[in-house]
This record gives sequence, structure tokens and C-alpha cells, in this order.
Amino acid sequence: MTAHITHIWRLLKWGRTLARHGALRGIERDSMTPAPVRRLVRLARFGARVPKQPRYADAFQSIGPAAIKLGQTLATRPDLVGDVAALDLLRLQDALPPVPFATIRTEIEASFGKPLEAIYARFDEVPVGAASIAQVHRALTTDGRDVAVKVIRPGVTEQFNRDIATYEWAAAHVEQLGGEIARLRPRMVIANMKRWTARELDLRREAASASELAEAMVAEPGYRVPAIDWDRTTGKVMTMAWIDGIKISDRDALIAAGHDLPAIAARLVNAFLRQAIAEGFFHADMHQGNLFVCPDGDIVAIDFGIMGRIDRRARMWLAEILYGLITGNYKRVAEIHFEAQYVPAHHNVAEFATALRAVGEPMRGKPVRELSVGGMLDGLFAITRDFDMQTQPHLLLLQKTMVMVEGVATALDPDINLWETSGPYVKNWLRDELGPEAKAADTLIENWRTLQRLPALVRRIEDAFPEKGGAPPPPPLSEVKLIRVGGGWRYALVAVFAAAAGVGATLLLSSSL
Repeated sequence: MTAHITHIWRLLKWGRTLARHGALRGIERDSMTPAPVRRLVRLARFGARVPKQPRYADAFQSIGPAAIKLGQTLATRPDLVGDVAALDLLRLQDALPPVPFATIRTEIEASFGKPLEAIYARFDEVPVGAASIAQVHRALTTDGRDVAVKVIRPGVTEQFNRDIATYEWAAAHVEQLGGEIARLRPRMVIANMKRWTARELDLRREAASASELAEAMVAEPGYRVPAIDWDRTTGKVMTMAWIDGIKISDRDALIAAGHDLPAIAARLVNAFLRQAIAEGFFHADMHQGNLFVCPDGDIVAIDFGIMGRIDRRARMWLAEILYGLITGNYKRVAEIHFEAQYVPAHHNVAEFATALRAVGEPMRGKPVRELSVGGMLDGLFAITRDFDMQTQPHLLLLQKTMVMVEGVATALDPDINLWETSGPYVKNWLRDELGPEAKAADTLIENWRTLQRLPALVRRIEDAFPEKGGAPPPPPLSEVKLIRVGGGWRYALVAVFAAAAGVGATLLLSSSL
């Protein structure tokens, strides 16, 4: 286990970097910041030249790979870091100088136990992309297929584990201070980040996620996932089909190729809704660099290291909340928050509905260029403190992805109205899931599962109450009044036993003589 002094030294070193970029000013000035944290911040800032305008993204970028991932996580938490910091952290680019090809060759050959030439007929030495965890090269397989090869950076796993251990240590000590910081659950934030990163560091899990998403999205037209080459995939190396397409961020190239940008934007929104609401398994890193448009207009996603899951019950609540905000049914949205226990029961449903109306009503019927899903989420976070709402960790990835999808869709079509675009899909899904046919089907399934459990229940009852054996029942025993051991009887019994023991010892001694 890492010593406390090591964690403190790392935090001071990172804090010094944050201070030089002005990224500690908000923490130091926030009245909610615990006094011990404020003292540590002042110590890290001492003697540093602090710029007038904080550069949060630059600060995390300069600290290192794990800090980049932490910054991307904090970008989803304006309630924790503030609106200004969250907005600036959204521009964090997970890009680093590439590892030399000789090192990559050694990593691949060690992973497969054979020469590189035995796996790939051609392998481009210059990567097409290099990030904090891995870098990607274009290659040609020995059977003639064009592929993309993703390779984990050597030593990155150990570095991430070391840094995340310090994040956990810091979050635990801050959370134990109580108050507002405890409500925001920083330990859970780091735990989620640790889980997401563990998935990214094992490329077999990423490949499995891509395969699972591809199966889930077969019925969704215009959205594809590259096929995985399992024979050329290990924990450190992943091989998948190469995608020839235009980056969805290159608006001019898309227009020049004759693509319908509003149609692509709407298709992206509906693809995300299908993943999040219908399947409960969604691509949680849908930024512009991970989306391409093929010549036939299909959207192709890459990089499946970060995926989100939502169970069916939570999806039902989320769909009803979204549809309630779309239609202005704030009372139902408030009731769902109480049913889901997102809001403690001692609060008033009508008051919470009014607070939701203040957030949702100004946004209805307006295009994204005027208002945004991110703005709505900020408004919702603003009322969480008043209603003692704890952070819901299982929704953090969904929130982050919603903001990303909004940004990509707006870049494609500035006039898109996400409410109008998502409304029909959510309405149809709710009708299918909450309609009479769906309720009847759920009842039949539940009753059938109950019938299936009956034999096991009967066996457990028989084990607890076995049949009578062949012996006759025992005769009734006479009632004997027992001495209640308590009060004075306790001392009397002790005296009787002591006397008996003394007499026994005397007799034993006399007989031996």
C-alpha cells in the first residue's frame, strides 16, 4: 500500500501544475470548499504565477494521461467543478506524441508470440492516431484485409493504477469531511473512472463491447460498427476492419461529398436513443473524432473503450422523464424522481415539479442554437442541492454522452431541435413498453417465472418441515416448575455449588489419606 506521504507529495506536485494554470482559483474561493482542502490549495499555489483566465484543460493535459481521463470525467460534473471549468474541460483532447515504432513492434510480437510479418502483410509505421492509453496503425492482414490495429502503450497500465490510487486516497479523505462535498460523492466519481479505465486498458473487453453493440444495432439503419478480427486481438492489441469515411467533424468535406447533414444529425440522435433507451448499452465516447460518415451515408463509430449500461427499470424512468420534459408534464417528471428515490421522500412533489418547470419551460420549442441539453442538465444540477439529491453514478456516462451527441448534432445542423427529433422515438418506445400489450406480456412473464420457482419453494418447505418418521410420537412430559436464575437465587445457587465442591474436595482428600 502506498504511503500517505507519497499521496500527499503527488497531490502537491499536481496541485502546483494546476495552480500555474489558474485551475485552483475556483476551489480556493468556493465557500463550500472544506478548510483543510483550502489550506492544501494555498500551499500548492504559494509562489506560483497565476494567470487571470484559468486554463483547466491545459492544466490536466500537462499533468499526464490519467489526469486527462480525470478531466474528461469532471467535464460531466458541473455541479462538482462549476459551469466554467466543466465547459473548458470539454475541449480536452486525448492526444499525445506517439510511441516509437520499434517499441510498438516489440509489444505486438510479445503479445502474439510471433514475428509481426507472420500476422500482418503490411504495417504502417506512422500511427493514424495516438492517445493517452493506445495508438492506432493501419495494416494489411496476411489474407489481404485492410485493418486498423490498436496497441496499448507500454507501461501505461502501471502509471494509471498508480495515479488512480492517489485519486482514491484524496477522494476518501475529502468525502469524510462531510457537508456538501459528501453529497457529491467524489469517491464514486473516481470509482466510476477506475472502472471505465480498466475496460480501456484491456482491449479484449473493448473488442467484446464493439461486438455486443454491433449485434444490438443490426436493426438500426444507417449506423455501423467495424467488425473485430478476433484472431488478431489480445489484451494489448486489437484488430478491426478499416473504415474509409469522412470524419463527422469535417462539415465542409461532408457537404462537398453531397451528404444530407440534417439527416445525418437526426440519425445520430436516434441511434443514441436506441442504444441508451431501447438497448440499455450505449457508446459513451461519441465525440467527433470517433464518428465517421461512409460514402453511402452510414455513420460508423470507433473506440469502444468507454461504454455505458442502464437497467430496464432505470431506462423506463429516464424515458418517462425525457418525454415528460418534451411534453411539459412536469408533475409526472417529479413523481418519477420520487419513485426512483432520486429525491428524498420528505420533500414536496409539487415543489419539485415547479422547480423542474423553471428549467424545462424556457427550452421548449427552441432550436439547439438558442438552448441546449447541456444547459438543461446544468439547470437540473442547480436544483439538486435544494432537494438533497445525491449524485447518481449510473447516470454520469449518460449525461456525458448526451452533451457529446448534442455538440455533434449541432455542428451538423445548427437548427436541429433535439426535443422534436427525439420525441417520436421516445413516444413510440414508451407506447411499446408501457402499453396494454406490454403490461400483459410482462405479467405473463412474471407469473411464468413465479410458477417456475414453485418446485424449489416446495422443496425448501419440506426441508424445513420434514414428514414424521416411523417411531411413535413421544409421551407427554409432566410440567416441572423451574427455578428462575436471577436476583437472590443467583447467589444462592453459587453458594450451594461452592459448598458441594468443598464437601467433594474434603471427601476426596480424606479417602486418599
